[in-house]
Amino acid sequence: MAAFVVKRLGWAVVLAFLITFITFVLFFIVPDEAKVARSSNQDQLISLARQYDVEGQSIFEQYGHFVWRFVSQGDLGKSFISHQAVMEKLAAALPVTAALIFGGMILWLMIAFPIGILSALRPRSLLDRFTMIFVLVGVSAHPVWIGLILSYVLGFKLGITPIAGYCDFFNPVLACGGALDWAYHMLLPWLTFALLFAALYTRMIRAMVLETLQEDYVRTAQAKGAGPARVIRSHVLRNAMLPIVTMLGMDVAVAFGGALFIETVFDLPGVGGMLYEAATRLDLPVIMGIFLVLSLAVVVANMIADIACMVLDPRMHVSRVASYGKQQRPPRFSRGTDRASAPRPAQSASAAAPR
Repeated sequence: MAAFVVKRLGWAVVLAFLITFITFVLFFIVPDEAKVARSSNQDQLISLARQYDVEGQSIFEQYGHFVWRFVSQGDLGKSFISHQAVMEKLAAALPVTAALIFGGMILWLMIAFPIGILSALRPRSLLDRFTMIFVLVGVSAHPVWIGLILSYVLGFKLGITPIAGYCDFFNPVLACGGALDWAYHMLLPWLTFALLFAALYTRMIRAMVLETLQEDYVRTAQAKGAGPARVIRSHVLRNAMLPIVTMLGMDVAVAFGGALFIETVFDLPGVGGMLYEAATRLDLPVIMGIFLVLSLAVVVANMIADIACMVLDPRMHVSRVASYGKQQRPPRFSRGTDRASAPRPAQSASAAAPR
């Protein structure tokens, strides 16, 4: 277990350096002098290389200087538009996006697990057919469409939730702020985010539970008298959770893409709105900072997912699986060797004695 975690951490560090190198190439090597951004006054051109003080150096020296500034100081430069440090802008926007993603993730798992398990226990029932329609709508609909429909129905028509806006959790402003107002304003974005992914996870959970219910150890537990709830909790879910955890790690990147649209619809001051503004005004330091930080977040999420899979099933260890495969692999025969002439295991004395 410890060796697996150390090895996975090492690969995460390698991927992190690879991401920083790709970022450096995309934003420092590929662009030419014409691909620079204008300042807020639009009267002069500011070079990204000049801001990072890497002009007149070799490529490796530039890359080392770039990585050292990011690792040691957390410096990603300053915005061409607002002249504010990129890390300060990200520190203000990342908590909003993280709250949207993790809150929506918890909500879509709360929706997907009960529906997926019930539809697996009752296949081809009315509930199962309803979930198929729910999946088709959830997979086909765009997050902007889902957000606008929910905002119109629940916010404008029924007045249950606010239409848009954001309240700070830690710093109340006038009459808006605190935990209750924050959760109240995040309810619609969470629901939109959950409906975007809950349909896909419902079908995945249903398929994994149906497959696991056919395993021999599940039938053995049922034959020994274990109740349905115990079989589902102790035998089915533990093995069905492995692909779900892996999907959660991989869907972090897709979640950031969905968050961009949802933050635009509900006017949330997250990374999505920050990226939209930077892309429209060609603010290269902000775009680079968002690309780098979100890529590293995806690496960390996949590392956590791999470790969680290892905790759920220790057989996931690569070396143990490889050694197990070698032990179970049947002996190979050459083309000129007949299977009948292959050496057979020695028989015991009792078995070899004539009857």
